[in-house]
Amino acid sequence: MSLRSALGSAAGAALLLVAAAPAATASAGPYETVTVDPTGSIAPDGTVTLSGTYRCLGNSGPAFVSSSVSQGDSAVRNGIGGTRAVCDGMEHSWENSGKPSSDPLNPGPAQVEATVMELAPQGGLPLPRFHAVQHQDITLTES
Repeated sequence: MSLRSALGSAAGAALLLVAAAPAATASAGPYETVTVDPTGSIAPDGTVTLSGTYRCLGNSGPAFVSSSVSQGDSAVRNGIGGTRAVCDGMEHSWENSGKPSSDPLNPGPAQVEATVMELAPQGGLPLPRFHAVQHQDITLTES
């Protein structure tokens, strides 16, 4: 086999693997989860801290655990930070902190959404791929 044929075969095989990879990891499996702890905290300066665990597998781009919180009007959600995720199939802890951009939050019941998402390269552009999402009622406490 000539060098040109060998390189052509290797390039073809690589293209097949790259094309097949997104299809093989297109949807979250049952082993991909995110949890939210039942309590979060509000510091005197208004900073909210949320936490939980996550498990993901098979990322091809950077992955993150993001979180948002709402009280009362669920249409108003406040993003509360983001943590870099390691998608190795193991369970990891996450903790996000941030100040709400709209009205300050108060101690008491709240609703949290946590998401494990990666920016997967597709055709040269990083597109979002969701690994896990959790909606959870929690209690915010003063810290």
